[in-house]
Amino acid sequence: MTEISSDVVIVGGGLAGMTTAYYLAKAQVPSVVVERDVIGSHASGFAYGGLSPLSGFGIPGPHADIAQDGMSLHRELGKSLLDETGIDVDFRERASLALALTEADVRRLQAALPWQQRQPGYAARWLDAAEARRVEARIADETQGATLIEGGAGVEPYRLVLALTRAAERLGARVRHGRAIGLRRDGGRVTGVVLERETIACSTVVFALGPWSAEVADWIGVPIDVRPLKGQILRLQAPGPPVECSVGWGHHYATTKTDGLLWAGTTEEEAGFDEESTSAARDEIGAALVRMLPAMADAQIAHQTACLRPVASDQLLVLGRVPRLDGVYVATGGARKGILYGPAMGRAIADLVLDRQPRVALEAFAPDRFLR
Repeated sequence: MTEISSDVVIVGGGLAGMTTAYYLAKAQVPSVVVERDVIGSHASGFAYGGLSPLSGFGIPGPHADIAQDGMSLHRELGKSLLDETGIDVDFRERASLALALTEADVRRLQAALPWQQRQPGYAARWLDAAEARRVEARIADETQGATLIEGGAGVEPYRLVLALTRAAERLGARVRHGRAIGLRRDGGRVTGVVLERETIACSTVVFALGPWSAEVADWIGVPIDVRPLKGQILRLQAPGPPVECSVGWGHHYATTKTDGLLWAGTTEEEAGFDEESTSAARDEIGAALVRMLPAMADAQIAHQTACLRPVASDQLLVLGRVPRLDGVYVATGGARKGILYGPAMGRAIADLVLDRQPRVALEAFAPDRFLR
């Protein structure tokens, strides 16, 4: 078995892994990124890319600060990566319109509104049905009201991962194809990552394996209680003008992206590691789309995608240093907010590796919490 060396090895070439590599490279610490498939070939490359920091599990709560940090970093990356690589990651300001189609929807959305209205940098307000229709005229007749939030954005996730990869490589990072099958250790210190055909000697390892993160539990002596949550998206040729804002209802959404297609999603499927698209998901998404925007009944499907999102059993991020094993870190659990959180996750891990104080508190996301 051949052996190469690197100070830092990052296992996983999705958004969390590549932002870690990027921020380390910016600090003149090169790394080797090991990806068993293709960079950005799973959830990071097929996600919707909506950046909505004022809603989602743990917001308000333990995810609120990292959501804001992720948003701030996305704003920076949208500009800096274009300068560094020439790749436009399609960062665009975009309002979101969350529809209330039932009384239960009204109660849920209005309960969240007071906290949302206190957040600096955003404008959140309740609209009655007539006001909501002035934002997007095609919403359902049954709309009872809506929350309009301005200050969010969207990004094209695959371009973002590609730009991060190119920028990191120009600063000395390397990407290798391979599958990690174990760690090499000397007592409580990591000394290398074992791949199928080679070993990479190193003093630091970052596991950013998304829904496959549980595979490393035996190597690090800590259970990583993460499972895949399948989500599917339709991209459609839609009639009429673009849907400029992100229209949402519950966990469903729709907006026109810069490719000119209407992106609509999503499902939440407990399907193990099955990444195949299905007709059942197509029908579910289509039905929700038509309920939100009845005029889209004639939209034609151009493409259907599926991906697996990593979700921890308590639905919180798994982010930080592994105890009792020097130089090992885990970054996973972004679930439906993985694109928003990704840059903040990578920046936080890079700060830990560089022995710097992370910009956000990580205690709630400690990888060893599943031991307790």
